[in-house]
Amino acid sequence: MESTYDLLEVLKHIDPSELNYQDWVNVGMALQHEGYAVDVWDQWSRNDHRYHAGECEQKWQGFHGAGTPVTGGTIVQYAREQGWTPSYNPGEAMDWDSSVSIIDKNWVEEKEVEAPKNWNPAEELITYLETLFDSTENVGYVTTSFEKDGRYMPTKGSWDRTAGQLIEQLTHCKGDIGSVFGDYNPLVGAWIRFNPLDGNGCKNDNVTDFKYALVESDSLEIEKQNALIRELDLPVACLVHSGGKSLHAIVRIDAADYGEYRKRVDYLYEVCKKNGLELDQQNRNPSRLSRMPGVMRNGQKQFLVDTNIGKDSWTEWKEWIESVNDDLPDPESLEDVWDNLPDLAPCLIDGLLRQGHKMLIAGPSKAGKSFLQIEMCIAIAEGKKWLNWDCSKGRVMYVNLELDRASCLHRFKDVYNALGWEPKNLNNIDIWNLRGKSRPMDKLAPMLIRRAAKKNYIAIIIDPIYKVITGDENSADQMANFCNQFDKVCTELGVAVIYCHHHSKGSQGGKKSMDRASGSGVFARDPDALIDLIELETTEELMKQQENKAVCDACKQYLDAHFKWEDDLSLDDLCSSYQMVNYCENKLDKWQFAALKRNIEAAKVRVKGMTAWRIEGTLREFPKFEPQNLWFNYPIHVVDQSGVLGDIQPEAELAPWQRGSAKNKKNAKNRKTDRKAALEEAIEGSNFGENPSVNEVAEYLGVSERTVRDRVKEHGGYTIEGGLIQKSKEKQSAGKSE
Repeated sequence: MESTYDLLEVLKHIDPSELNYQDWVNVGMALQHEGYAVDVWDQWSRNDHRYHAGECEQKWQGFHGAGTPVTGGTIVQYAREQGWTPSYNPGEAMDWDSSVSIIDKNWVEEKEVEAPKNWNPAEELITYLETLFDSTENVGYVTTSFEKDGRYMPTKGSWDRTAGQLIEQLTHCKGDIGSVFGDYNPLVGAWIRFNPLDGNGCKNDNVTDFKYALVESDSLEIEKQNALIRELDLPVACLVHSGGKSLHAIVRIDAADYGEYRKRVDYLYEVCKKNGLELDQQNRNPSRLSRMPGVMRNGQKQFLVDTNIGKDSWTEWKEWIESVNDDLPDPESLEDVWDNLPDLAPCLIDGLLRQGHKMLIAGPSKAGKSFLQIEMCIAIAEGKKWLNWDCSKGRVMYVNLELDRASCLHRFKDVYNALGWEPKNLNNIDIWNLRGKSRPMDKLAPMLIRRAAKKNYIAIIIDPIYKVITGDENSADQMANFCNQFDKVCTELGVAVIYCHHHSKGSQGGKKSMDRASGSGVFARDPDALIDLIELETTEELMKQQENKAVCDACKQYLDAHFKWEDDLSLDDLCSSYQMVNYCENKLDKWQFAALKRNIEAAKVRVKGMTAWRIEGTLREFPKFEPQNLWFNYPIHVVDQSGVLGDIQPEAELAPWQRGSAKNKKNAKNRKTDRKAALEEAIEGSNFGENPSVNEVAEYLGVSERTVRDRVKEHGGYTIEGGLIQKSKEKQSAGKSE
């Protein structure tokens, strides 16, 4: 597990002098695993009176290639044990690095351990062997010892007999276990290995099955050890009194190989440690010796306390530990809350989204999704409408993953200006620019939570999510895990999380709104509100209407700024670009009219860049809303108040015969446009710019005179008088205005 904390900061809260040697080494291994330099470990270690110059460097080199890595979670745990409390909960997944205490050793009642009165050493050993070994498995044991520095140490011992052979011999030894295992020193006692061996040695490499691990603690009273082992429900196969200060619990591990054994023992030791059972860290090896029941040690019995206590297996125990450790709420009775229901979260966007919930905006490229989110961001900050929906006023964070910082900041100002809103609440908008610095969402979420914890945001907008997706976009389980990161942000901060995603390839009009987003259906089904955009195909006639409106608006805006003029024109004139331009030409001087013409040209350019869109939605908390039609007039989206977009159907929603008819109409329209253009070219190119005759145009086009007359009539911008073709009065007036 990669640490989600700043380990340099966490390390400041750990006093190395309070750690034992193994814990100190673990800190170094964790720092190396997380990518830190040896200097960090060395500098921190100088705070301990046991520090020796050069020792960190020497140890560091030996860490390379270690089997199971020690991660940053170990450092975090050491800091917690010394009293450090993180300022936020990073929402880590449950593993041994993040498990929590389930018992308090200070409140566990001691459980007495009584030595057997009618003690039968041979029977205890038989029970021990039958419990731990199959009859064909070789057993390692030690009955001889040697003295070193005032202490008695075990020799390597023996491993040449199977459990079945030893049990057979114990059955007939008449209580003389020395005749089976060899005589031992009653001052020292004897030892036995709890995992089977291959008969060729007693090292880890000789272990044939990684069944058990040793749990031993000599820092607590025997009675407290006994109580804690049982309270933790450890899957103990055999519990042996060592004849000294500790109990030896032989715990079922049932690992497939040495790598899995190490991971499970690490987990076991950490759970014990966090629950007050401090263990001897040197007992992790699968070939480790434990105390043999049925012998004496300095006047005390090494005896079998119990067998098969706690959970039945490692799997059952681990599931129990994790179920106790989870942070899930308990089920509640509906009857208990029926008359006292909790308040619903307040609305963030009226009729769409509540605070603390999630919203996805999906659409194709060029839909202006980022601009739509910036508009929403500004609407929340200012407490205004977003499209047709009222927004609560509050503080919002915009997480920019795609644009460089300058472009992003300019976009916000451009959108403010295009909306025509006074920026009264810029302090309500925070922008986190992460282009080139983003992380996968499972790593970004805790960083985001930490930065936002004390800012009182009501919404966080993440744009776009493809930059932070973890896993396969089409995998339901991987995307469910990805979407869970948004839940963590919502839950930890109490904010709404809003993000956008792209459509899958192909035509989208015939699909439901929740089926258009790319990848797994989890994307569309996970959020509380799905807002989906689909493009509407506009006609030439419709765009001419928009151009006419834009020209009229440009004229009105200019006139409003300079004159009192409304009474001069009829309502029909106000809707005609021809009449408006003609009026302005007569009303304004040539300099004013030139300025207006520049405004008109700019308006026409904007219209050419406009695209039409329809918003549909799928809501969890609110009734379904009617589709909303809007124009994307860069850089903002404008709701279609006129209703001209209401009758447009996306292509895929048309019946097959309608699609064919629409295609024919489109082709016919294109042919008509081409004929108009050809006629205009012929009229301009015939007779050296003077009004040409019908015959001259017919020869130019290579058609009959009747066809020319039909096309002139169809065009509408020309008339035929005395056999000559000339511009109509309307076309002449339009030419002057241009």
